[in-house]
Amino acid sequence: MTRRHTATIVFVSLCVVLVAAAITLNVGWIYVNGPRLLPLVLGIAAFALIIAGLIVYTVFLVRELRRNDQHDAFINAVTHELKTPIASIRLYLQTLQAREVNEAQRREFYRIMLADVDRLQQTVELVLKAGVAAQRVGLHHRAPVDVSALAAEVLDVARLRHHLSSETMTLARPTGESVWVGGDVDELRTVLSNLLDNAVKYSREQIQVTVDVAVPAPDLVRLQVSDRGVGIPRSQLTRIFRRFHRFQWRGSKVKGTGLGLYIVRSIVKRHGGRVFATSEGEGCGSTFTIELPRLVPS
Repeated sequence: MTRRHTATIVFVSLCVVLVAAAITLNVGWIYVNGPRLLPLVLGIAAFALIIAGLIVYTVFLVRELRRNDQHDAFINAVTHELKTPIASIRLYLQTLQAREVNEAQRREFYRIMLADVDRLQQTVELVLKAGVAAQRVGLHHRAPVDVSALAAEVLDVARLRHHLSSETMTLARPTGESVWVGGDVDELRTVLSNLLDNAVKYSREQIQVTVDVAVPAPDLVRLQVSDRGVGIPRSQLTRIFRRFHRFQWRGSKVKGTGLGLYIVRSIVKRHGGRVFATSEGEGCGSTFTIELPRLVPS
């Protein structure tokens, strides 16, 4: 048990003791001043204020301690995400400097170092986008975006980044139909990229990801990213979109900062849409659904 958890228990216990003491005093006050109306009313009012204050204090204390825990977890995750690729790049550079390696080894070292640089860049961009997401409330630039074409583009990039075949990541969309929304193409690209990265990350060994673009109503576009991965418990379906929150499947150690889905929700909300997750439970895969207002070009 950490020191912070111990402090939480102590303060909550203290609040309970104070509430019990206040109740005892109030009962005694009523017993002593029962025949007198004014002191009785004042005592009950003061008691209600004290109890309310203690409850509010306890709630805010627990929330603040929980927020600090999430912040510490975020710092540790980001530190790990930055430190690991830096250490890897340093090791390969020292190897190249210290001894001669053949051309095949040299190319392999370069490939690994470039992958580590990409990982560093993704982490930095994620943190920067999370800061922007927390401050921006609306879109500065809005233009027609073909969601079908964007999904196909992001899917191709994801396959290359994760070294996957076309059979493991597929796209379903209305045949020969462009589906348009109004928004920022770079931000929507970020949304799909984050969802695809998560789908791969939580898929374990057997990766099967499907992106579906549909028009369920004349004024609505629906994008769904489905996987057959570890799934999500019902209690986590809304929490996973909170900043710094990370769901760890039983015994697993999934890398990440806890910012990806928070950024997804912030961007979708700015576009006037909504995002939610569904899952049959752990081990049953999950589906992330985005609904956006449809734009019909004139």
